[in-house]
Amino acid sequence: MNATEIRGAVSLAIVYVLRMLGLFMVLPVLAVLAIEYPDYSPLLVGLAVGGYGLTQACLQIPMGVLSDRLGRKPVIIAGLLLFALGSAVAGMATSLQWVVVGRFLQGAGAIAGAVMALAGDISREQQRPKVMAIIGIAIGFSFYLAVLLGPILAEHVGLSGIFWVTAVMALLCLPLVVFAVPTATNLAPVGDTLPVPGDVLRLISHPTLLTLNVSVCLLHLLITLLFMQLPTWLADKGYGLDEHWQIYLPVLVASVLAMAMLMRLTPRLGNTLSAGIAWLLLGTSLLGFSTSVEQLWTLALLLWVFFTGFNFLEANLPAWVSSVAPAGKKGSAMGIYATWQFFGAFLGGSISGLASDLNVPHLSLSIAGVVCIVWIFSLRKLQRTERVKRYTLPINLGARSEAQLSQALGQLQGVLDITLVPDQQVAYLKVEGASFDVRKARAVASNEQ
Repeated sequence: MNATEIRGAVSLAIVYVLRMLGLFMVLPVLAVLAIEYPDYSPLLVGLAVGGYGLTQACLQIPMGVLSDRLGRKPVIIAGLLLFALGSAVAGMATSLQWVVVGRFLQGAGAIAGAVMALAGDISREQQRPKVMAIIGIAIGFSFYLAVLLGPILAEHVGLSGIFWVTAVMALLCLPLVVFAVPTATNLAPVGDTLPVPGDVLRLISHPTLLTLNVSVCLLHLLITLLFMQLPTWLADKGYGLDEHWQIYLPVLVASVLAMAMLMRLTPRLGNTLSAGIAWLLLGTSLLGFSTSVEQLWTLALLLWVFFTGFNFLEANLPAWVSSVAPAGKKGSAMGIYATWQFFGAFLGGSISGLASDLNVPHLSLSIAGVVCIVWIFSLRKLQRTERVKRYTLPINLGARSEAQLSQALGQLQGVLDITLVPDQQVAYLKVEGASFDVRKARAVASNEQ
């Protein structure tokens, strides 16, 4: 990676961390502190916890497409301003209803697609996976950091203080985007990074992608469902908010180690069995939570089991989506995936709030646990995922038709899938890396033979 790529990756990762911290820091505290509002109700708490997910889900793809027309940085800046406005509304709120409004506004700053597209624009094709990996690691890191920092911060500045800190962090991102993030010097083909509207409807019904998309929806439903109950359980056991990290930290560290062990076994076990084990861990832990957990060590053990399964799926589902997506459609596939992901957070908050309103919170956990175990039987399609590489090649049709070029590329050894985009003068290839000769492919694509 050159200096531009490193600067772009690091600065965009920081933008992502600060933004996701703001979304997630209220997750482990809102269920406890929301009771201070005069219009408190469990349903409103659920909407406040997961409300951002609905606007994120609705605007994720449109904002990404808009960045292709108006430019990446203007859309990112507008999204950050919306996010800061939502944080300020929630910070000034004197009722839980206005906190919900603030959370919906926070979610309206749906800049994930634009950020990823800008990351693609400032990186060369060979280095783009590294840039994306740095940002991906930052996203995962932000969740764990938020879970640890949220309760500590809430103890000192309260819930409204967290929202104001979030607003300040969003505003601090603005000079970072304007001055630190490089201006695009190497435009990535749209299909690599952005959703293409014409692809969306076709990919929604793709059987394997649908399984993976519903999986991430369910996964984020579960994490939201859990954090609607978990802070209250810890408070009932005598732990103040500023002490919750003492439980979270060792559990998260132990779960990451267990997740790493399961990932090392995946090449032997296969995707289907590994994913099945992860869903079994989630289902078992939720069924355990649905009973009365009296002992702290039992609660910690169930948390460890839950986060082992959660971490594994959260890390691997995006990779499987990327592998399954047709050539040249990865941007669209990942945009749809993110939409399902955020919608799951909204569903989790809404379902948990409704269950608490009806005084059956443990029933929602029991049903979720059974659903996880049943979902294992839907994973047969994951057997068809492969370890593949992707190439974006410049094309020169010359006297050839698109069909002739596609046929010539398809005859090369190792080529699995081809998408030609004549308007952009590129060909997207999905290949088996071991048997594919990229130099020969470039010669065919550029009409040098």
